[in-house]
Formats: sequence, structure tokens, C-alpha cells
Amino acid sequence: MLFTRSLSRRLRWRMATLGGVFVAVFGILLTTPSAAAGASSEAAGPAEVPEDVGTLEPGEAFMGAGTAIHEGRALDTGELSLDPLDTTGVQGIDISHWQGAINWTSVRGAGIQFAWMKATEGTSFKDSRFNTNYPAAHGAGVIRGAYHFARPDVSNGATQANYFASNGGAWSRDNLTLPGVLDIEHNPYGAQCYGLSTTQMRTWINDFYNTYKSRTTRDIVIYTTASWWNTCTGNWTGMSAKAPLWVAHWTTGSPTIPAGFPTWTVWQYTDSGSISGISGNVDRNKFNGTRDRLLALANNTP
Repeated sequence: MLFTRSLSRRLRWRMATLGGVFVAVFGILLTTPSAAAGASSEAAGPAEVPEDVGTLEPGEAFMGAGTAIHEGRALDTGELSLDPLDTTGVQGIDISHWQGAINWTSVRGAGIQFAWMKATEGTSFKDSRFNTNYPAAHGAGVIRGAYHFARPDVSNGATQANYFASNGGAWSRDNLTLPGVLDIEHNPYGAQCYGLSTTQMRTWINDFYNTYKSRTTRDIVIYTTASWWNTCTGNWTGMSAKAPLWVAHWTTGSPTIPAGFPTWTVWQYTDSGSISGISGNVDRNKFNGTRDRLLALANNTP
């Protein structure tokens, strides 16, 4: 069972602030909603999810949101105990506007070495706190990067890669900037695979990859789950030699990785971690290697 209290807390907060309308969850929490309202060009139909789970407004998705919603987590489920968490090695976090204000000096002091943060979603949404978090993390010495929440149902992959690269997903060799991430997972707004066939999904991902690399010179990092990837790409092996894998599997021990990938580069092992400098739960991640290898990923060096 992957659901944790952070999902429940975020949904209850949205109910309180929006008069009982269930919307987004997780990625962390407690801040103002993103400027998603009014962008009707990306609005999807009613999400095909259990009624007691809640739905998201376009633009409010975050890492793991789609998986949690489509697996039907109950809102009042207690916090999942993952004891002991694997907090050894090179530790990182991922965030979005849901987390609110962050004290990045405290985050770095707590041993967090890297952070990816939501920059964009689809073709018109930019995370409302990205412009604050991105330079602040850099200033505190946290190796930072940006991620794009994929919406294969609203445009082709090339269009979204260009939007991402122009709105936070760019890269520079400055010893503190990681390549961009394509967050491709269960659709939090509707059908699991966004209405695309496995062939169409492979084309979409490949177009995103090629465009992003053309814009930045870097391979995109792919964030996904084994269940989504195996189902929606048909166990595709075509990205395994090109894109580092960031696997989401909230568990102890070791993660289940998607078909075709030989190993994981980053593992999101829980959405209910805690870190000094952050109010509330936060996604915790582990890098599969030493800090030197993390810097090699950031700087695109052997």
C-alpha cells in the first residue's frame, strides 16, 4: 500500500480552503494554489477515479499524484510506516508549490544534497513557486533541477519539451544544475494512459526526449513507476540506453523498476519523509551512487 498521510493532509487542506472541493495532494504541501484556473485549453473531463479520493485541477499535479489517485487511496487512511527508511548515501527531495515556503539553508544543513522541483505542466502551466525555489536552492548549495509533469493528452511531446526548456528546464554546467526530468505517470485527470496507444505513447516520449536534448544537449531523466511504464508503453526498452531512470516505489528494501531499464539512477522511496526547513511531509529520494557521480550527472562528465 503506497498511500500515506501526506496525500490525505493535502486533500483536507484543499477542502478547507476551497469550501470542500477536493483538489490536489502531495508533492509536499501548504501554499497557495497555482495559477491554473482559467486555462481551459488543457482542462480534461472528469477524472475516472473513486469519488472518495478527490480530483486535481489542471496544473496542480505533482510527482506521484496520478498513481495515488488511480489506486484509490482513501482519504482517512493512516500514515504508512516505512521503518527503517533508507536514508543512507546521497539523499534528495522533490517539491512543488504544495510545499510552500522552504528554508533551503536548513534543508542543505539536514544533509539533502539534491532537489528537483516542478517547473511546468502541459503547455501553459508553470509552478507558482518555481522562480523562488530554483535560485534559492542553488544559493544554499543544493544541486537543483527542474521537472515537467507530462500531459500527453493536450499536445505532442515536442511542444511540451520546448515549453519546459523555455520555462525552467534549461541546463548549464555550473556544478549545481541537474538535467531536466520528464514526470510521466498515471494520468491524475482521467484515463491512465491519457488516451494514447502504446505506440503513440512511445512516439510522444521519444519526441519529448529528442526535442529536449536538441534544446539543452542533455538526456532527459524519466520519472515513472513500473506499473505505468509497463502498461502504457508496452514494456518499452527504447529509452533504457538514453535516459536515466528515476523510479517511484514507496517501499523499503529495493524498488521494482520498469521493464527495459537495467537499474535505477534515482529512487523515490517515500512521500512521507520529513526534513528541517520544510513544513509537513516531503518526498524523499536516494541517488544510486556517490556524490561525485551525482556531480557527473549534473555536469555531464564521465
